[in-house]
Amino acid sequence: MKRILIRLSIILAALAMLSLACMNPFAARTPNTLYQITGTFEYTNEFYPEEYAREHAVSLLDMSAFVLRDHELEMPVGSQVLGYLEMDTENNSGRYTIQLPIQPEGQYHDVDHDGKSEPGLQVFAVEYTTNWTGGPYYVGDDFYLGWPSYLASVMVDRENQDEVTGGKLVVWSPDDEQDFPTGFGEDGLLFSDDDPTAALPAGWSVIDLDKEPFKVIRDPVHEITLYEPEDAAVKDFSDLDFSEAWEEMFAIASKEYAFNGIQGKAPDWEALYDELTPRVQQADDEKDAYSFYLVLRDFAHAFKDGHVGLDGGDSEGAYVQSEIIGGFGLAVRELDDGEVVVVYVLPGGPADEAGIEVGAALNAVDGKPVSQAIAQVAPFSPQSTDFGLRYEQTVFLLRTGPGEEITLDYTNPGGSKKEASLIAIREVDSLFATYGGGDTDPYALPVEYWLYEDLGIGYVRINSNSDDLNLAYRIFLRALDIFEAQGMSGLVIDMRHNYGGTNLGLAGYLFDEEIPMGQLEYYSDRSGQFEPEGDLDKVFPMDKQYAFDKIVLLVDQFCYSACELESYGFSQVPGVVVMGHFPTAGVEAETARGKFLLPGDMELTIPTGRFLQPDGSIFLEGQGVQPDVVIPVTSESVLTDEDIVLQEALKAAAP
Repeated sequence: MKRILIRLSIILAALAMLSLACMNPFAARTPNTLYQITGTFEYTNEFYPEEYAREHAVSLLDMSAFVLRDHELEMPVGSQVLGYLEMDTENNSGRYTIQLPIQPEGQYHDVDHDGKSEPGLQVFAVEYTTNWTGGPYYVGDDFYLGWPSYLASVMVDRENQDEVTGGKLVVWSPDDEQDFPTGFGEDGLLFSDDDPTAALPAGWSVIDLDKEPFKVIRDPVHEITLYEPEDAAVKDFSDLDFSEAWEEMFAIASKEYAFNGIQGKAPDWEALYDELTPRVQQADDEKDAYSFYLVLRDFAHAFKDGHVGLDGGDSEGAYVQSEIIGGFGLAVRELDDGEVVVVYVLPGGPADEAGIEVGAALNAVDGKPVSQAIAQVAPFSPQSTDFGLRYEQTVFLLRTGPGEEITLDYTNPGGSKKEASLIAIREVDSLFATYGGGDTDPYALPVEYWLYEDLGIGYVRINSNSDDLNLAYRIFLRALDIFEAQGMSGLVIDMRHNYGGTNLGLAGYLFDEEIPMGQLEYYSDRSGQFEPEGDLDKVFPMDKQYAFDKIVLLVDQFCYSACELESYGFSQVPGVVVMGHFPTAGVEAETARGKFLLPGDMELTIPTGRFLQPDGSIFLEGQGVQPDVVIPVTSESVLTDEDIVLQEALKAAAP
């Protein structure tokens, strides 16, 4: 009988434990031995992993900002756990390893909402990170706001304030008496009052949010995949035929284009579709990639938007050979007074042999007044501003196919009017004499600087907002350190010929207050309209501040996109004087989500995110950063080898 009672008590105890386990989905099945997180990720959009970043890592990041729903909470450095990352940029992927600390230093949160005062838990996510400035941790000038959303272990709803909807969290519990949600509850939100909860085992756990109820994983080594957000992924229609790809692309573009509803920006979608679709179908029937490319060119030029870009692959190469590669060996610039002046003549080229000289006034082209001829030129790329369009038309006024003939009416310096008929040859020297503002050094550092010691002025030129951003920060900071140490009282910041990338917020080194920028908006499928994403963008003050008696900012029409954001930040520093021949390009939007891969090795990009000012008006697009001091475009300024704009800036920045 005693043996029977013992066996019965064992059975009852086992049943009791089983009952408790059924009641608590988090009941421990294995010892607390989780010590390492490994995993992989793949990405299609190369913006951040390849175009901007050079120092890659993976981190275990404190999710306190999400738990508290505080987009501006700075993550403490002690809570960050760095991992090793091996990037494979050739295959758009990475593999990582994170060793979990015995005792993490994250912030504790009581997430069960039961009204009792308890120690709580530490909640983390895994995310790809990159070192922008300083050391590898988010600290000081390189602080972290918000919560993971890109190449992260959690999936978020980008149309609902980045609310977590799935993926995996990594959680630390100091004991086995802390409750954690087992589901999202009726409101679908994590860490809200209606979440069902259960006690979590002590130590490290991985929580799989895609299971119902949530699953607790305690394996010694667990693999977690990092996710590229669906809306950030490249839209790949390259395996479809022309008509199918066109329909897919058009449906998205016509709905999500950033400036839909803005007068003068978006095309007439219905009319454009009716006009171009039959041509797409014909290209499809004839399997003619070049014809499809021409359709896409006309599609792109239906926008007044410099961010609409087309890479036509081999078809674009054929177009260039047919329509662009031919030149007459001269380049021209239009002056503020309307005169068009020859600024370059190719030695031995058709113009040179005809006797056309640098400094000649171009009066007419094929019998048309030169101003009229310029206005009829089709630009190579769409433009956001009238001044940008006019410059592009002037550049391509004298571009054509090899063998084409043109008649020019011109007046050489000190001479009388003459006429010359020229035959185009294959040459690009005259094109690049003025295209994009002329030659730039492709091997230049992202930031360069030097001192005008006799004037007491430090000069810093920001060549790129996309080339090795960490290096850009370091050089800029070094420049300011040297200027300060050498007692420079004036500062000239040159943003000319910078084609954009991402805003670095460098103005934060020169101003100890926040600088409001624009509010980013994207189209929402739920509401059918554009909705704000995140909070108002700002430039934040840096830890170290620098002061100069006079600061001059140089801009031009070849400062695009993020260069304009950077320039705007500088322009808001008290006392800064903006100078230039033109405003910045007025090409400001977010394009990372608007990339389409199309058949025929073609790629189309449209902006899908727009920035608004607090009054609801468009921020920078179509206007740019305006100069306080406009330097006239004269024959002297376009014909001299001297940098007239810089000379004026040095005068203004001198004591």
